[in-house]
Amino acid sequence: MNANPISPTRPLLTRAATAETTSDPSSVMTLLADCGTDGSPVTSYRSTFAEGAVGAPAHFHTRASELFFVIGGSLQVLLDDTVELLGAGDLLLVPPHTPHAFAAAPGSEADVLFVFTPGMPRFDYLRLLGRVMRGEASPQEIKDSSELYDNHYVDSPLWRATLEAAAAGAGA
Repeated sequence: MNANPISPTRPLLTRAATAETTSDPSSVMTLLADCGTDGSPVTSYRSTFAEGAVGAPAHFHTRASELFFVIGGSLQVLLDDTVELLGAGDLLLVPPHTPHAFAAAPGSEADVLFVFTPGMPRFDYLRLLGRVMRGEASPQEIKDSSELYDNHYVDSPLWRATLEAAAAGAGA
């Protein structure tokens, strides 16, 4: 018996040309499959990050694993107490309760497919994130939504130092 209560009854096809996108000054997100709202058992989106773009601060999920597949460029990822560099073709699966963060690697853009499993509706979170990054909503709204969207932010001195070093290198 399948423990996941969401079971697609028909195939789900999202065409790139008609997929919803949300953007901020440093990235574009293409929303592909939103669990619970379109019949998908997973949540998936694609993000393209400009050079130097920070994708997410240190956080963890309690209910979902997050899969990263790097389509192009390079992505720097915090995994608990280490920082990994992912390149095109690399896949990373981050299990629940593992602090992680990500950004385009220094000197590189990044094109990444994200998949959350089990899925949960997250597109409203991604839309909110875009509004916050564009200055149209308060960062407090993100903090207030942590339980709803299973995004729990944590402090990571290692990630702060990694971002500061990248910024210093970009300014050199």
